[in-house]
Amino acid sequence: MKKQLLKVALLATFASCAFLSQQKNSTAQDWPQWNGPTRDGRLSALTKASDIPKSGIPLLWKKPIGYGYSGPVVANGRAFVTDYQLASGKITNNAGTRDRLEGKERIVCLDAKSGETIWTHAYDRKYALSYPGGPRATPVVVEGTVISLGAEGDLICLSAESGKVLWQRQLADEFKIEKPIWGQAAVPLVIGDQLICLAGGEGSLVVSLDRKTGKEIWRALSGSEIGYCPPKLINHAGVDQLLIWDPLLLSSLNPNTGAVYWQQPLKPDYGMSVAPPIIEGDMLFASGEGVSAMFQLTSNPPQAKMLWQGSPKTSLGLSNTSAIFDAGYIYGADYQSGALICVRAKDGVRMWQTALPTTGVDRERGGSNACAYLIKAVGPNGFYYILSETGDFISAKLTPEGYKETGRFHAIDPTNTSGGRKILWTFPAIADQCVFVRNDQEVRCYQLPK
Repeated sequence: MKKQLLKVALLATFASCAFLSQQKNSTAQDWPQWNGPTRDGRLSALTKASDIPKSGIPLLWKKPIGYGYSGPVVANGRAFVTDYQLASGKITNNAGTRDRLEGKERIVCLDAKSGETIWTHAYDRKYALSYPGGPRATPVVVEGTVISLGAEGDLICLSAESGKVLWQRQLADEFKIEKPIWGQAAVPLVIGDQLICLAGGEGSLVVSLDRKTGKEIWRALSGSEIGYCPPKLINHAGVDQLLIWDPLLLSSLNPNTGAVYWQQPLKPDYGMSVAPPIIEGDMLFASGEGVSAMFQLTSNPPQAKMLWQGSPKTSLGLSNTSAIFDAGYIYGADYQSGALICVRAKDGVRMWQTALPTTGVDRERGGSNACAYLIKAVGPNGFYYILSETGDFISAKLTPEGYKETGRFHAIDPTNTSGGRKILWTFPAIADQCVFVRNDQEVRCYQLPK
């Protein structure tokens, strides 16, 4: 039961979460989706990365907000965030129990420079979820629209300018599936004019919709559970592959038709397929609670073979955060040790681990499922920004030789709880030389060093 408590974190992550392969009308300094412009946790080339000074960085504005694991996104001078306005019921954060709440889910549009509200779209939504503290999936902004997936399966496309609803669907009801106990967290993926979503059921575990109309294009795969992992687009040897990780299988599909290229068994504990696989060259790493594996991709036709599997003392197990594949090494927060870990990609050997960037303690282990959200600067120098689950914003150098912290300040208070500690399980956003963070009470915007 204790291990299950943090499962919902996924929420933050995908909590939390949206992947956009093409972003046509936003600048290179925007952050229009979960985990960055290309959803790989990397800053744009136009964003200057500097150490955090001892005095911290200036707070530009803050704005009240409600419950939510979803992170903020920023595009074209506007910030978007989703939340839950609780009307009745009690949040218990019991991993095995669905709390029943009444309230409203909202999509809120703010002026990115001032924090002033531009528009709000709200709708009544009852929750029957474990860890029911708001939407999990981060919105995605594309070509003048914002697309939001609510915790109970409400898929809504709105005008980013006015907030007008352009189309909407209720995935859980339409596909007649049992809603995931920790909520819908697998943020849809935009590929050209397609919107790839996890739906569920026989033959429709994944569906492709026209992102402009919401009409179905194709459907594929079957499964009693959809899990929580956002669809991911990769390219190997010139061929695009759509990766879908449900609680039983990692599948590679043709993104245009849904036809299967290859499948590999990959079963995490508690159905916790959460973090999207990450790729460098021909190596593909996938990780969840109780399972991690490195695959080698081959071509003509696309295939994958397993190179190694992690053990309790090797590799790392991801839960509600994602990792970054960087020059032959992988950096990420391990759910079991609660520490940030560096893993050698070729064999899964751990190079080092520390809980400083997760729970702020100078030792090798933090609390179970402790989190650190990583953002890598452009270039090979190993410079990262990190948001800890304690609400600290950190600058650091991550290399195979070790972790070197270069700055830290307390950006926002953790307002959620799990495992007997206060936690913040929400990805940050960095846009136009500003960092945006949120908890269950407010959104904050800080000015990064120029």
